[in-house]
Amino acid sequence: MDDDKDFLAFVKKVKDYTSIDLAQYKEAQMRRRLATLRMKKGYPTFVAFFDAMTKDKELFYEFLDRMTINVSEFWRNPNRWEVLEQKFLPEMIHKSRKLKCWSAACSTGEEPYTLAMILAELGVLTDSSVTATDIDDGALEKAKKAIYSDRSVRDVPAKYLQKYYRQENLTYHIVDQLKRAIKFQKGNLLTDTFDTNYDLIICRNVMIYFTEEAKHVLYQKFANALKPGGILFVGSTEQIFSPGQYGLESAETFFYRKTGK
Repeated sequence: MDDDKDFLAFVKKVKDYTSIDLAQYKEAQMRRRLATLRMKKGYPTFVAFFDAMTKDKELFYEFLDRMTINVSEFWRNPNRWEVLEQKFLPEMIHKSRKLKCWSAACSTGEEPYTLAMILAELGVLTDSSVTATDIDDGALEKAKKAIYSDRSVRDVPAKYLQKYYRQENLTYHIVDQLKRAIKFQKGNLLTDTFDTNYDLIICRNVMIYFTEEAKHVLYQKFANALKPGGILFVGSTEQIFSPGQYGLESAETFFYRKTGK
């Protein structure tokens, strides 16, 4: 079997086995990352790698981890979080203290915990709901444990670091108040039906891995999931061109508001 047929067979097997459609991801990037892992593990073909994954749970988790690039940190792009904290969330709270928020593709939890800290500082965390989803079970387990390296917290403002973390040697543990506030669950952005009436959806540094067709579908799904006036917060390389086609408008750099009443 030649290399192209081998990879296409792998893509089909993964979809049949997991419902994860690798064809919706940019092929060159995905294939390169997975080939590196396959060769590191000593499998001559992708099909052999797939067969091994179905028998070895740890290898399957490693595949998911490589596929989803679980690189995250608290307060990533701090000035954007400041805009959320100082502008958009106060506007929402002025209308209602009960905010419905979703961190989509939350990886190992840094993003939803950052949001939870801000909501706690604004005094609305206990009134609000924060759901965080990811396709990777291993990442979700790390998020629930909420233990992080000093590298992850380098951009956290001092007052937050003192209040919402407990330092143990070189690790930082999220306080129980925040752990209890977030509902972590497994989710597949490409196949799931989304809940609705969100005030805020955060999906950052994930869309860059998807094809243009997959992005188009996802932006429409996110827009449909927001309540009118709700905000979609995206990553620094994920500007939405022609947001109006989805019923969105640019509200600030990397923030989009759903139009309508």
